[in-house]
Amino acid sequence: MTTTPAHIAMFSIAAHGHVNPSLEVIRELVARGHRVTYAIPPVFTDKVAATGAEVKPWHSTLPSPDADPGAWGSTLLDNVEPFLDDAVQALPQLAAAYAGDEPDLVLHDTASYPARVLAHRWGVPAISLAPHMVAWEGYEEEVLAPMWEEPKKTERGKAYYARFRAWLEENGIDQHPDDFAGRPARSLVLIPKALQWNADRVDETVYTFVGACQGDRGTEGDWQRPAGADKVVLVSLGSAFTKQPEFYRNCVRAFGDLPGWHLVLQIGKHVDPAELGDVPPGVEVHKWVPQLAILKQADLFVTHAGAGGSQEGLATATPMIAVPQAADQFGNADVLQGLGVARHLSTEEATPDALRTAALALVDDPEVARRLTEIQAGMAQEGGTRRAADLIEAELPARRRQP
Repeated sequence: MTTTPAHIAMFSIAAHGHVNPSLEVIRELVARGHRVTYAIPPVFTDKVAATGAEVKPWHSTLPSPDADPGAWGSTLLDNVEPFLDDAVQALPQLAAAYAGDEPDLVLHDTASYPARVLAHRWGVPAISLAPHMVAWEGYEEEVLAPMWEEPKKTERGKAYYARFRAWLEENGIDQHPDDFAGRPARSLVLIPKALQWNADRVDETVYTFVGACQGDRGTEGDWQRPAGADKVVLVSLGSAFTKQPEFYRNCVRAFGDLPGWHLVLQIGKHVDPAELGDVPPGVEVHKWVPQLAILKQADLFVTHAGAGGSQEGLATATPMIAVPQAADQFGNADVLQGLGVARHLSTEEATPDALRTAALALVDDPEVARRLTEIQAGMAQEGGTRRAADLIEAELPARRRQP
């Protein structure tokens, strides 16, 4: 069966961990001859345009991708209300952007609520591209219910759900907000199955794990292992939760004077390198690094255990120390430790001695190396970018598929 060119529309939010996992899939669809439009706030225009997709920019009210983490507040409702606010104001923008240019199929990040509304309005298939773990059978009872038990009793919580329900009903959707947000009809999961919580209870008629879709990152720059570096350790807390000067100082103390070790330290935009004090010669300090290029040569990865970083560590068979900062990172850290390829330390536990002890145990353990190699091989069999594109084409309306 062959596929004639289609118009495929991708929708996402302005967050590195949500945009980056989709880019190689989009690039592959463009290479196959499809017209792909990508609705994204302007801060990601250049990155998206580089895939060959046509950018449809829109204004978002969410905090910028490089905002101080404090901009998201500190409670569950602080975290979720901005997504609903953004969806309500974005929907008219996106409807106008696609007026007379409706796609044959919608792809969307899990946080892009307007995409599902528009797919419903247009009567076209919608596929979630999930850059993180997905719901399993029992997820609502085991995770959502306890998490929401108290907030749902508050006036603020009741108002949030009432507003969400009303917005869905206005748009002809009768799903409960929890099901709408967390239970897509079809989803491609852009993480390896090894990283999925309770993977044996995930409905694989809905969710297909295609693993890492990483592609060529040459445009991000290269990195060369210094001569004489017996061990290289990369420390990165990703792009959002980087305001941790004391943690970075602990990493310098842990690895800076270890004979033969070289430390690459990514500190983000919210920490001044001067806050680290005296840095030994074997330590590089950067605001940003080409992470995958370094991991291909590293012996250890100290990570916040975001979904993207975790799977890059697995894909490059790099032992990890997981120091989670927020959201699903805590669960990811537990999964990595359970796989036998990482140690989970809280930020408070990540003292110089604890970091050094964990590091030395991980890099010298042949069982850790064996497990990483096994997981790496399993990830390669999940298919990655090409399989994701194949599955997307299989969901196109019949008129776009020819016998």
